[in-house]
This record gives sequence, structure tokens and C-alpha cells, in this order.
Amino acid sequence: MAGVDKRADFEDLLPVMAIKLGGEGLINELCNGFQLLMDKDRRVITMESLKRNAAFLGLQDLSEDELAGMVKEGDLDGDGALNQMEFCVLMFRLSPELMQESRFWLEEELKGYGF
Repeated sequence: MAGVDKRADFEDLLPVMAIKLGGEGLINELCNGFQLLMDKDRRVITMESLKRNAAFLGLQDLSEDELAGMVKEGDLDGDGALNQMEFCVLMFRLSPELMQESRFWLEEELKGYGF
């Protein structure tokens, strides 16, 4: 259950960060988070690097299975690790409120092009 609580905390935090930091600031913070969690040699987030660095994001109470599930959920290319883009996409996917807001702004922008 600790993972569920941490996820709920994250879902509440990311939209607030987006409002306070703006789009560019949020992306910079996500990139900083990626840097904290990545394996410095491979330059990706592996299960091992996530486990080793999880405390930086308050995730130290997550089980090994929960951490592995996070990597698996975000691993779009199937290489067993998260590159920076996969990490950022995962962070947005974990925040339904932010995804909804992003979808709204994308649709508004597309209307300007006649879509």
C-alpha cells in the first residue's frame, strides 16, 4: 500500500509544480529528477539505480516489485530501462490531472490550425 500512497502524493504534486514552474520549469525539474535516479554509467534509469536512489524522491518504502513495476510501466522500447524521454512520459502519465490539462491545451492549439 505504500506505493499507492506515494503515487497519490505525486499525482497531487505534479500539477502544482506545473502551475508554479510553468512548462519549461517543470520539464527542467523532471530532467533533474531523471539525473538523480539514473545509472551514471549507462545514462538510463535501471531497476538497480532506481532502487539505489529511490530515497531522493521519497520512494524508499516501495518494494522491489513496485519499483520494477515502475520501470516496466515506463519502458516503451522494451530495453528494461528508462531513458529520459520515457521517464518524462511516465511522470505525465502518472498525473491524470496534468494529462487532462495538457490534452486541453493541445486541442486548443490544434483548433487554431483548423483541426
